[in-house]
Amino acid sequence: MSALKLRNIGPKSAAWLRQVGLRSAEDLAAVGAVGAFVKVRRAGFKPSLNLLYSLEGALVGCHWQEVPEARRQQLVAEYEVAAGGLVAPRAGQQAGPVLETRMQPDDADDSGDDVAEIRFGDS
Repeated sequence: MSALKLRNIGPKSAAWLRQVGLRSAEDLAAVGAVGAFVKVRRAGFKPSLNLLYSLEGALVGCHWQEVPEARRQQLVAEYEVAAGGLVAPRAGQQAGPVLETRMQPDDADDSGDDVAEIRFGDS
């Protein structure tokens, strides 16, 4: 069965699946809903969680809205574990704080240009 003809999978989702090498129901079954969702995310696409539920529905043969809430939560938890290395969270400050900003006139010329001195916390 073609990915285009899987239940719950529209043209855009089918195109994403093809681009990550999932071209049939057998391919999808081999990696599972979470695995397929991770592949799509790693390829740079930005699917919503509805795709994850749609993939699960396609595998079990139900409409994506009929996937029980408990199973949805389980899928999301599995995705979070599997996607642990997808995007590294930002850790703390990216730069030190500015401690002092002081304007000093440049006495060498009268052009009106002033020199700004900015010191950072790590300097």
